[in-house]
Formats: sequence, C-alpha cells, structure tokens
Amino acid sequence: MSTTLTSSAAPAQPTLRLAFALSMGAAVSLGITRFAYALLLPPMRADLGWSYALAGGMNTANAVGYLVGALITPMLMRRFGTTRLLVVGAVLASVFMAGSGFVTDAPALLLQRLLAGVASAWVFVAGGLLAARLGEAGSSRGGLLLGIYYGGTGFGILLSALLVPRVLRAASGVPHGWAWAWWALALASAAATCLLAWAGRAMPDRPAPTAAAASTDPAPPVALHRFGWALAGYALFGMGYIGYMTFVIALLREQGASASFVTLFYSLLGIACVASSRLWAGLLDRYRGGQPQALLNGLLGVATLLPVLSASAPVALVSGVLFGGVFLSVVASTTALVRHNLPPSRWAQGISMFTIIFALGQIVGPTVTGWISDGPGGLARGLVASAMALWLGAVLASRQHSLAQETSS
Repeated sequence: MSTTLTSSAAPAQPTLRLAFALSMGAAVSLGITRFAYALLLPPMRADLGWSYALAGGMNTANAVGYLVGALITPMLMRRFGTTRLLVVGAVLASVFMAGSGFVTDAPALLLQRLLAGVASAWVFVAGGLLAARLGEAGSSRGGLLLGIYYGGTGFGILLSALLVPRVLRAASGVPHGWAWAWWALALASAAATCLLAWAGRAMPDRPAPTAAAASTDPAPPVALHRFGWALAGYALFGMGYIGYMTFVIALLREQGASASFVTLFYSLLGIACVASSRLWAGLLDRYRGGQPQALLNGLLGVATLLPVLSASAPVALVSGVLFGGVFLSVVASTTALVRHNLPPSRWAQGISMFTIIFALGQIVGPTVTGWISDGPGGLARGLVASAMALWLGAVLASRQHSLAQETSS
C-alpha cells in the first residue's frame, strides 16, 4: 500500500513534461513521416505523372515497412532497450525522409517510404509503451498521459502544415521543388529527436525481470481471439482513416481550395489532434472494452464523408477539426484497452499485437482508395469507401468486452 501511495503522489508536472517530450515520438513517426505526405502528394503527382493508385502506393509502402518494423520491435526492445530503440528509430526516420528528396524514380521513392515505415514503427511502439508506463503509477491519469503521447502526432501535422506549403512556394521555380520540403521535414524530425533523447535519459528502461520473477508471473500469453473484435475493428480503422489522411488534401485542391486554405485546414486538424488528449481521456479511463473505439470510429466515418457531401469551406473545416479531434484517440483506445486488461509484463505484447493489425489495415487502405479514386466518381468515391470501412469497424469494436467481463461470464 505504501508503494502505491508514493507512486501516486509523484509530482504531476515532471510526468506531464515527460509525456509531452515522449509525444515527439508520435510527431515523428506519424505526424511528419507519414501524414506530411498528404501535403506533398499533389505536387509530386503532378510533377512525376503518377496515378492515384501509385500515389496511394507510397503510403502503402510506408505501411508495409511499418508492419515489418512492428513485427521485429519486441525482439529489438528486449535486445537493445525501449528508450534506445525509440531514439535510434527517430534518427533513422529522419535520414530516410531526407533520402526521399534525392530521388525521383518511383521504385526508389517506394523504398524510402518503406524504410521510413520500419523506423517509425520502432518509434511509435516504443514511445507508446513508455507512455503506458508513465500512467502505471497513477491509473487515474493514464488516459490523459496516453492521449498526450498520441496527440503529439498533432504537433507533427501542425508543423508540416506550416512548413511544407512555405517551402513549396519558395522552391516553386526549382525543378522537383517538392524535394526541398522533404529535407525541411527531415530537419524538423531531427529537432524532435533531440527531445526524445532527453526523455530517454529522464526515463530509463526498467531493469529486465529476473528468471525467478518471470517464473512467478501468473499471466500467460494472451490468445489473439480474446481481443478479436477490437482487432478487427482496428484493422478497418487502419484502412479507413489512412484513405482520408492520404487523399483529403488532393480532394480539397480538386475542389478549388487555395494553398492558404489547405494550410488552415491541416493546421486546425493538427491542433485538434493535440486537444484530443484531454477531450477523450475520461472515456479511455472509464471503459475497459471496445466502447471507446466503436464511438470514435463512428465519428471518424462522419468526418470522412463531410467533404464528399459538400465542397464548402466551413464543411471542410468541420471535417478536419472533427477528424483531428478523434482519430488518434482510436489509437490511444487500443493502448488503454491493453492497459486495462493485461498486466504490465504483457503490455509490450499487447501493444505490438494491435500495431501489427493497424499496419495491415494501412497497407490495404491507400492503394484501394487510390484504385477506387482512379475510376468513376474520383476521390469522392474513394473517401466514401473509407467512411464505410470506419463504420463497419465501429460495429465490430462495439462487440469487444473487457477480459474480466468475459471471465466472469
């Protein structure tokens, strides 16, 4: 009892500072490495003559790399430690993004996106595990700390929204001017990596459990089917949300949106991501089953459909704010589900399991959405398919009960 009281009484401000520093992991792995590509897709597609299927394939390659990275992350964390993997992954992600500015051939760009995906998975999974550990001492604040970490993606999106259009304008007269935007994003990622390095020193890995401690651990490995409904809903979330985040900027540009409006739209989306950490914290702390994921997936489907139903600027902004305020909390909801239902010794296993499913959905989503968008109906029809995937994911997630409830029944 005394240990619990001491942990719960830990100063709040240092913990929050660590959570915000760790959130740079989400900023690098998702906000910059993956989602900044939506701003670069229109000029790269126009310059290089891509179809929407190939343009979407760039994010599919990133997701394939993410899957590979997620599969080997548990082994690498055991061998090198969580914080070391976090920092090394962020450094490599920065290097691979810079590499995207030096090539124009589609195979070479696909390779760069794949390698960046591998590194970003190391960052995202390791950072999520450390954020979960931050909330271990005081469970009443666990949802907020997880939300801060995942909300860091919003910092990356906001930075990308402010940085990329300005660089594109400055390099408008330069051949392949979009390359300068990749280099600027790599520098931004490197700066964020410095904060991650500080967080790693401030929060070192816990010592590895001894053989005696491992033998007394009463928790067996978790069977995949026990999280089956949540995993299925999360796969469809991966398919649906990435279609929006890959192609919504291209849709807005087709609808006549100016560069300044695109900057405003993506900035508000990023700010909403950051704000979502507090908005949904109570929901994540209260429910131990799939209810949060179901609600959030349903709202995302609405946000995805809005710019299809109307090309007006206010509707587009509502869509961006709603989407930004929700989508990362779906990711946080799966970490919260793991934290609520598994002992700390199984958190890495549980988070990696959901990350792998997430990556599988993202592999399918961009290419399928792009293929649909190349046909009749264009990008609008592609986003309708994304919304349908999100709503189906909501239905499946709603059937996920807490493991304790399953045991008692």
